[in-house]
Amino acid sequence: MLDDAYVSSLNTPSELTPVDEHRAKVAALLRRTPVETRPLADCLGLALATDLVAPISLPSFDNSAMDGYAVRSVDLTEASAEQPVELPVAEDIPAGRVDVPPLQPGTAHRIMTGAQLPPGADAVLPVERTDGGTDKVRMFAGVQPGKHLRRAGEDVAHGTTVLTAGTRLGAAQLGVAAAVGAAELPVHRAPRVLVLSTGSELVAPGEPLQPGQIYESNGLMLSAAVREAGGEPTLLRFVPDDVEAFHAVLAEHVASADLLLTSGGVSAGAYEVVKDALQGNGVEFSKVAMQPGMPQGCGRYRDAFAVVTLPGNPVSSMVSFEVFVRPAMLAAAGHADTTRTVKQAALAEPLTAPAGKQQFRRGIYDPDSGSVSLQGAPGSHLLGSLAKANCLLTIREDITELATGSIVDVMLLD
Repeated sequence: MLDDAYVSSLNTPSELTPVDEHRAKVAALLRRTPVETRPLADCLGLALATDLVAPISLPSFDNSAMDGYAVRSVDLTEASAEQPVELPVAEDIPAGRVDVPPLQPGTAHRIMTGAQLPPGADAVLPVERTDGGTDKVRMFAGVQPGKHLRRAGEDVAHGTTVLTAGTRLGAAQLGVAAAVGAAELPVHRAPRVLVLSTGSELVAPGEPLQPGQIYESNGLMLSAAVREAGGEPTLLRFVPDDVEAFHAVLAEHVASADLLLTSGGVSAGAYEVVKDALQGNGVEFSKVAMQPGMPQGCGRYRDAFAVVTLPGNPVSSMVSFEVFVRPAMLAAAGHADTTRTVKQAALAEPLTAPAGKQQFRRGIYDPDSGSVSLQGAPGSHLLGSLAKANCLLTIREDITELATGSIVDVMLLD
């Protein structure tokens, strides 16, 4: 049985590590991942390692923004529906034609969207304002100089920075990289994360449960969170509450992992295998001034990979990942933006919070009204309410109660 004075001390603010202090420890553990040059198709979700400077302009030449006719605008000054101007069609210019002849006065070139503007033309008249002729074309309207054109360099000028280092490479970013001719990019490798859930009571989903057993959910949940954050997870199933078995599993992965992420086995009770195995091997454990998620640990396992130990209750584990692990992973992977979007919202109901602890409550943020409502009770085992939440309310450690309408910070989860 635990000593009453020890149990009491766990809730004493002076004995607890501030959230920001523990966050800084975790961030310092994860080293920047190596830079690799990869084909564009393999760069999705990764962070650009160096600025991408445009070797060409976009567009690289003046081109048509419409299907129509390249003209000299002065030739159409008298054109109208009642008195159309008729011009001979001297050339056809489809997109991709490279031998584009100059446009002579008093003529038109039929031109397609994206095709190179012929020298001498200063505008394009859309085909809808003509009779669509191929030998001769009747034009029912005039056009202003520069109309329906895309000028060279109006999107991206040669020599300008298209993407800055630290940019997350999504579909649009990869598209512009391809558009300026980049076939490959230097990127930071995704962090390789071992995700390990301990507990002899754990059973794989789909298997029959015996009395006292529970389905293992943290491993799958944290692996998904790692992948969402741009990491490459390896889920280790299942390590029983046995220290030697724990070390044997880690020995198989020492050379390949950047981070070991565990859940469970770090509290003050007996049979805490994570703490028993890692204490004295470079990992320190502490109580962090937060709810949920007070028992935490971090360090470097035998000078090999970084270790972050999370509590076993599922909500505590997931909240701890959001607060400590996700930003550290993104920073290690070279991302410039490592934080979730934070909004201020009005409480739709009152709440209470424990003194001396930063509280993270599940909530539903309504962007239309700018309000947030609580989703479920604060219990760290209530995973169903976390699955329905779209934000976490952050309540400072010096606040113990808030009235309806109070303004709070909410961290958006989607």
